[in-house]
Amino acid sequence: MEKEKQVELLHNTINGVLKAFANSIKDGSDFIPVNSYVPENFYKGTEKFLKNPSKNGKWSLGYSNVNLTPVDYAKRAYYMGGYIAPENKFKNLIEEVVDDMQGRAIALDDGSGRGVSVFCTIDCIGTTNGDIRVIRKKFKEKFEELFPEKKIASINIFSTHAHSCVDTEGIWTDFPGKLLRNLKRKYTGKGVLERGADEQYMRFLCDGVSDALIRAVADMCEGELTVAQKDITEDYFKNKNRPSAPSVVTDITRLTFTPDDKSKTPTIIVNLPAHPDVAGLPVKDEEGSGRRLCGEYVHYMGEIINKAGYNFMFFNGAICAIYMACGVTNDGVKLNHRYEMSVRFGREIGRITLALTKTLDEIKKDKLLYDEKEIADESANAAQNGGEYTLWCKDWEPVEEKKVKPLLNIRLKEVKIPIKNALMVAAGKLKLANFKVLVEGKQEYAVYSEIGYIELGKELKICMVPGEFCCDLLTGGASLYADGSVTHTDFGIPSLREIFGEDTMVFGLANDAIGYIVPDNDYTMGDPMNHYHELVSLGCKTGSSVMNGFVEMAKELGIRE
Repeated sequence: MEKEKQVELLHNTINGVLKAFANSIKDGSDFIPVNSYVPENFYKGTEKFLKNPSKNGKWSLGYSNVNLTPVDYAKRAYYMGGYIAPENKFKNLIEEVVDDMQGRAIALDDGSGRGVSVFCTIDCIGTTNGDIRVIRKKFKEKFEELFPEKKIASINIFSTHAHSCVDTEGIWTDFPGKLLRNLKRKYTGKGVLERGADEQYMRFLCDGVSDALIRAVADMCEGELTVAQKDITEDYFKNKNRPSAPSVVTDITRLTFTPDDKSKTPTIIVNLPAHPDVAGLPVKDEEGSGRRLCGEYVHYMGEIINKAGYNFMFFNGAICAIYMACGVTNDGVKLNHRYEMSVRFGREIGRITLALTKTLDEIKKDKLLYDEKEIADESANAAQNGGEYTLWCKDWEPVEEKKVKPLLNIRLKEVKIPIKNALMVAAGKLKLANFKVLVEGKQEYAVYSEIGYIELGKELKICMVPGEFCCDLLTGGASLYADGSVTHTDFGIPSLREIFGEDTMVFGLANDAIGYIVPDNDYTMGDPMNHYHELVSLGCKTGSSVMNGFVEMAKELGIRE
């Protein structure tokens, strides 16, 4: 009980200090009354949900990607999104480029005549809804000119949450400097507030992503879609820092599109829920600062999958507190640079992805999957450093691949989320992040974000969530209940799998990046070691706002009474 009182006292103290700071700053000139909000460049999805494929149902998919690495990074200051730390001098200035920062895009249609849905995943810490609507506007203008015979069902933008790419949100870009400069300008009324993210770079990104989506539509061709899923166990995942929420989804899901035209490149789409977060900080005795632009493990998954002759698309999952473990083959292997952890994890996951339906004999005959020299070198490295090397495909069992019927149902919904975290209120007032703040009353604020639901055939049900989603909210884990939560109360809203079904998946950081989404009943700022996520959240009503939105959506779709 003493510990609980200390947590409550610290929560109230931190919350009070942050609220006093936020209240001392005037509202932004672009703050608007909540009742004057008008949605712009929002797409609801397929108006009608079909129960079965249409008479002329046939999958069509197109692919494209874009390199988003700034070509002038050596001449101009670019900042890495993902860390504010003493090791990086609180500035995160990128000093080196290890690999490409990419945007990967697909266009998908089921042949029902209900429109094309496009998806792009960007290697970055997060893309806010304000910038996503800029991308949608640019794409729509180009689409209507180039494809007047087609219609758009939905435009969806995701982030990998890579911690070592250019800061696209603005929270990590010379944060202390911009905070002080903007505070001075706010209090004196002199000068224009600096936006957090680099405006020139964001124009480059929005143009590049909208063009990639257009190329994906132009690349569309008919073909077959299949799915394979495997539980790769907790060897590859770890709940790093939220002990109250123990759930971990350990499945890897692979969708494969095989074009009817054999001259076209097939596409592999992967869903894997783990933070890509290791490359941006230095390891002990490492040369340099560690501030390297890196696409993290996602880049190296793609590298392996591309070498096998496929295009590569990626969606992250429910990743609140869930990080990459280096897998069973990282036992004691000594690495010279921190980013090499991402290299090893990504290549291993890439091989697992390709091997899902293969037997062990087939794996051993494939030199891309089973590199005997690499295995020998890493085994020797591990032994030299006192570790034991275990091959990823030891005791391997293949899984079945299933056809996905040509049926794409997709629905998006705007949800209003109160901003109860005063730190986020201050960020909005100082224009450090690109989101439209709505004024609900004196010192009461909210934002509109988006949630979504997808059905791919009868095989896959996917919820799109606008941030780093607590896995318990997907699975119904311990922190949703009184015995497991910091407040000793129940959350009181069903989990996604209770709403939509036991096999429901999550695509995270979808169409927004609002930070961590945790259950209201497990929210506290009074235990930063185990609940630091709350500092990077819109507040104590975020979880219920998102989940009530899904309950309403399920009722609107007839999935739930």
